[in-house]
Amino acid sequence: MVDNLKTNFLELETEAKDVLDKNNRGNYTCPNIRLYPYQWLWDSCFISIGLAHYDIDKAKQEILSLFEGQWANGMMPNILMWKHNNEGDNYNTSNERIWRSWLNPASPNELGTSGITQPPLIAEAVVKIGEKMSPSERRDWYKQVYPKLLKYHQWIFEERDPHGEGLALLIHPWECGMDNTAPWMQELSEHSLPLWLKALMILRIDMLLGLFRRDTQIVKGNQRITNVEALSFFAVQRRLRRKRYNFDKIIDHSLFAIEDITFNSILIKANKHLKEISRTIDKKLPEDLIERMGISEKALEDLWDDYAQEYFSRDFVSHRLLKESSIASFMPLYSGSISKEKAKIIVDNLSNTHRYKTPYPVPTSPISSDWFNPQRYWQGPTWINTNWLIIEGLKNYGFDKEANELKEKTLKLVNKSGIYEYFDPLNGTPLGSNNFSWTAALAIDLINS
Repeated sequence: MVDNLKTNFLELETEAKDVLDKNNRGNYTCPNIRLYPYQWLWDSCFISIGLAHYDIDKAKQEILSLFEGQWANGMMPNILMWKHNNEGDNYNTSNERIWRSWLNPASPNELGTSGITQPPLIAEAVVKIGEKMSPSERRDWYKQVYPKLLKYHQWIFEERDPHGEGLALLIHPWECGMDNTAPWMQELSEHSLPLWLKALMILRIDMLLGLFRRDTQIVKGNQRITNVEALSFFAVQRRLRRKRYNFDKIIDHSLFAIEDITFNSILIKANKHLKEISRTIDKKLPEDLIERMGISEKALEDLWDDYAQEYFSRDFVSHRLLKESSIASFMPLYSGSISKEKAKIIVDNLSNTHRYKTPYPVPTSPISSDWFNPQRYWQGPTWINTNWLIIEGLKNYGFDKEANELKEKTLKLVNKSGIYEYFDPLNGTPLGSNNFSWTAALAIDLINS
């Protein structure tokens, strides 16, 4: 299978490597030079997985650069605003002022970052890189990153699981990585829109924002989040900033705290990797952390709905399931902790023509959903990183036929339409930014693994 893929997609692999070279900024690889000049947390994790197939040193550097932005409390921010990007100091300074990470004493002194995190894929990336090394090199690599990786996992459980229930909570849609997916936007619109934004919507003044948005000057507006979504994200971010990213103050008056199914599924898999890393270097994980890891695997089942036969994210305060279907429902496959019976139910959705079976799978919303829009960011398009996570999940449960089919369809899509950010699931139209790094990196991984 691997030999055939390498032969069929030899030109694609070469093109993908060129994209990663173009987006290389020295100590990290940005997602796209024009639209995303900074370093993003889970982007760099995906990027390092692709780089590991042909440049171990660059792959390692992606992860080591991420750790340079780690906060003193262990938090890994989702954005690191390195100074050497092609936009110049004005763009950098404006984004640093938007976030003002320096308001929190735990943030780095010499590097501007965001004040929130993203799905914890670092352990996955560390292990994927380690698999390309000799046993002695792997041990040295694991020893190098273990202290910071351990601190990150401890932060997640200590700060984001305040009641010890086993599920980490998120405080901004950006933290789930799939910003405007239906469950998040439904919850945000119902419970967290400020009065000023509701007034703008009524008066339709939100349309004026389009004149000032940088992303819609690069990518067509119908492919991005709406003006209302952009303003609501900004409103939540300002609320966090006013509280200086102090979690105790944020959660004490929070209108918006979600136990996200994607984040927690990735966390469970990451915990397994952390255990593997610790065994490899003969380190003993703290007992309280081991206990909380075990609780997480069991707690994931609290997100299952018997009637819908699906996993959903959950409101942290009320424990109400957010019953709006999205691609997140597939992510428990990636965790590897659910039953084979439930895995089979989830997998069946891939072949359901009323839900997720499209010519170019897998759409981020089911095609039967009122939210489905084949070109609107995370509300319909196919993304290569979510396909990759689903493929890994299918392999976890022995669905090798389905995994290979999705792998080949994914590669054919990128080969046909180009190395874009996302794609129309109905006709394969390329969407978002071109020369997108995680699309390139994960194509390389799929070709070679």
